[in-house]
Amino acid sequence: MDRDAILAKVIEIVDETLSLGDNVQLNEGTNLKELGADSFDLLELVTSLEDEFSMTFADDAVASIATVGEVVDAIAAAQ
Repeated sequence: MDRDAILAKVIEIVDETLSLGDNVQLNEGTNLKELGADSFDLLELVTSLEDEFSMTFADDAVASIATVGEVVDAIAAAQ
């Protein structure tokens, strides 16, 4: 899967998981915590991403991921 396809799917999953609605535009620079995501939301997001992309994030990677772009980078590196 190429980077653009990964980005599109990550944006879709972030939008669904955090119930953002139509008025929020996500891009690679979007900070997840600035969207109002708490630790439970982030755990749910990571689980959804792991299921979708059939991979597992390393614990230290999860702690350092702040933006949508960083999520995409981590998924691309794992494939």
